[in-house]
Amino acid sequence: MWHFQGTPNDGWDYDGVNEFVTFKAKDGKLLGGKADRNGFFYVLDATTGKFQKGFPFVKKITWATGLNADGSPKFDPSNRPGDPAKSADGKKGTTVFAAPSFLGGKNQMPMAYSPDTGYFYVPANEWGMDIWNEPVSYKKGAAYLGAGFTIKTIDDNYIGAMRAIDPATGKIVWEVKNNAPLWGGVLTTKGGLVFWGTPEGYLKAADAKTGKEVWSFNVGTGIVAPPISWEQDGEQYIGVAAGWGGAVPLWGGDVAKKVSFLNQGGSMWVFKLHKSGK
Repeated sequence: MWHFQGTPNDGWDYDGVNEFVTFKAKDGKLLGGKADRNGFFYVLDATTGKFQKGFPFVKKITWATGLNADGSPKFDPSNRPGDPAKSADGKKGTTVFAAPSFLGGKNQMPMAYSPDTGYFYVPANEWGMDIWNEPVSYKKGAAYLGAGFTIKTIDDNYIGAMRAIDPATGKIVWEVKNNAPLWGGVLTTKGGLVFWGTPEGYLKAADAKTGKEVWSFNVGTGIVAPPISWEQDGEQYIGVAAGWGGAVPLWGGDVAKKVSFLNQGGSMWVFKLHKSGK
């Protein structure tokens, strides 16, 4: 048995419970990849848990300057929220701007891996937060946090980005930017496609090697579920559950205001692949 901790002494709520996806390296070694909420992508030995390599998969990380040889973070002490006990009134610690936000460079939405391309497909988000510590107090119906925060945008042009990442090099091979945060999972297929949904309601498909969009359909409400595929009676289908909600509109601060126009609702959509493969 083994364990690996991405953010020890966590002061930003980067508890990285994200999925750990195993894959075989070119030399046949069984490895695992993990895109953590803290903004770093980790490659570990899937048998022993030994750190192999790590690299950012988002453009802006402020809480650490990098990773040590064992995968532990090189903390930036100036970017840790302050102790409220050391403040003048004892009610609010020093506020810092930290990136990514606690909603994560990637959160619970599952990434996908293609053994054909050797790439991971990561629904990444570029955002930060003002965060401060405060004394823990109980109030009925309110979150029990001991901290306050406001989620902030970093780039006016986009928040979400579907990224193809090469775990061997740490390079972002291609990306497809999205105005709203990406909050749904990813599907890869043997046919060389990548499927994902957006809060704007689009189910998209792109070429797994190049990122070129080959198909999209708007289902009329935001998508926060991963697409699935199956074969039935000799036909291949793609299905996705749609319905916008969750943590982004609840906790999103400035970002929540930016996406407040998006439709909610809930529905299930199924598409059949034509015999021609189109």
